[in-house]
Amino acid sequence: MSEQAPARKGRTAAIGWALTIAFNIVAPIMTYNHLTSAGYGEVTALLASAAWPVVDIGVHLAWHRRVDEFAVISLVFMALTIVVTLAGPQSARLLLVKDSLVTGIFGIACLASLAAPRPMMFYFGRKFATDGTPAAISWWNGLWQYEGFRCVQRNLTIGWGLAYVAEAALRIALSYALDTASMVTLNSVLSYAVTGALIFWTITYARRSRPKAAAAAPVAEPTAG
Repeated sequence: MSEQAPARKGRTAAIGWALTIAFNIVAPIMTYNHLTSAGYGEVTALLASAAWPVVDIGVHLAWHRRVDEFAVISLVFMALTIVVTLAGPQSARLLLVKDSLVTGIFGIACLASLAAPRPMMFYFGRKFATDGTPAAISWWNGLWQYEGFRCVQRNLTIGWGLAYVAEAALRIALSYALDTASMVTLNSVLSYAVTGALIFWTITYARRSRPKAAAAAPVAEPTAG
């Protein structure tokens, strides 16, 4: 990958990151916790939480004149969480299982995206490796012509997909093996631990792959994507 990344606008990138984290992670969690603590039902809290990714889509559309894939994915999985929560009988154990199913669905979606023109991690990478400007987006999209880059994106997607499917299966099994109080704690710890490990692996793998891809790029024949 011999093409050089455009200079990133530090302030723009920082604002973009802050808005993404605020609207898709912090605000939904705070809204859900506040409403459930105030006595509102779980479904009501989830519905209110789902409004924040919608706000993020609106802000990103007004700012960059295009829809942000990360916010759309957040909204889709918030909707899946609501559907899964409403389905079937309600009990503490089943709610834990349903929560795990959403993680598993994300893993399956990652693996299924391998059949699409570009896998899911390509879009996540574009979100977090660029500042969202047209030049940065064009640069990232242009990297797809290189076989090394395509291989990295597919391998990352496979890794995230398999990890989340395995994590979901483990959490479902533990939901029936442990008491509810223990599982509530383990549920959060396991979820963040797996995500943290995947982020570390992604950064490490991408950095190690970069020199090989850069060396291969001059002799690699571009492929239309």
